[in-house]
Amino acid sequence: MSAEDPKPVLVSACLMGRHCRYDGRTNTDNPLLARLEAEGLQAVPFCPEEEGGLDTPRPPAWIETEGAEAVLEGRARVLTDAGADVTEAFVRGAQLALARCRELGIRKAYLKERSPSCGCLQTHVGSTAVAGPGVTAALLRRAGIETEGAEGRST
Repeated sequence: MSAEDPKPVLVSACLMGRHCRYDGRTNTDNPLLARLEAEGLQAVPFCPEEEGGLDTPRPPAWIETEGAEAVLEGRARVLTDAGADVTEAFVRGAQLALARCRELGIRKAYLKERSPSCGCLQTHVGSTAVAGPGVTAALLRRAGIETEGAEGRST
């Protein structure tokens, strides 16, 4: 990468307008995208849930207990609202997000807040939003990649 090349950053694909939310909708965040462009950053879209093997649309899911660190350590699961265990797909998606960051030299990720994958400050444990990261945000942080949550507000 030359000095003129834009610096890549990982961005939740739903924030970039891709219809990959669990319900098939998008969370396009035009202010975030404008900010990244103004800062000369190259947004690299990534949806850990789809990349981990889940379909869109898919049932809503949340971390069963304890939070994302417990999922990564094998002490908690990610379950759908019907009780199906989707932990493996969530962890695989997080691992693939980290692999993409390493491949492209990405040091920062902008992720969809309150997602059980991407939440940075809040995620869903049980069916309630609580303080703490989602599975992908937690794994990226462990690897030293800075994460910033985005709300996904289109203007």
